[in-house]
Amino acid sequence: MATATLAGGCFWCLEAVYEQLKGVEQVVSGYMGGQTASPSYEAVCTGRTGHAEVVQITYDEAVISFDDLLDVFFTIHDPTTLNRQGNDVGTQYRSAIFHHDDAQKQAAQDKIEALAAQSLWQNPIVTEVTEATTFYPAEDYHQGYFRNNPNQGYCMVIVAPKVAKFRKEYLNKLKA
Repeated sequence: MATATLAGGCFWCLEAVYEQLKGVEQVVSGYMGGQTASPSYEAVCTGRTGHAEVVQITYDEAVISFDDLLDVFFTIHDPTTLNRQGNDVGTQYRSAIFHHDDAQKQAAQDKIEALAAQSLWQNPIVTEVTEATTFYPAEDYHQGYFRNNPNQGYCMVIVAPKVAKFRKEYLNKLKA
């Protein structure tokens, strides 16, 4: 099993997508990249801890590659908006790939370079590629949030459309 840690806005959106992929064994919402030990959701939301909302993905490399995870990542969020995704604004919502080894770092840099060359977005990609640091799992009520609260307003308006877009594009990679 391998580990990937990604930040692309609200962790509920990322978790809802990645937990549906074949080869993904576990997705845990949490925090990474800040200077406060054991931060709470409330503290991270202030933007003062330096943490990003992330998902930590445990996956089987024999079934799905890190490159595949990155393809999904760049499909489900806007990598060109600095410290924001839609109405979610602050450094905690930044676009980031926290690499766990040199191979992931190189793959992330190569993917960003390739996407930039395709000029898919009007603005430049601002996704940061940085070394993984301590991962702090989010509070229990954040885990499986979309799955457990599909009728909650944010889930209906923000998460559900991202999940639908993902499912349409990656139908052949979904778990049965």
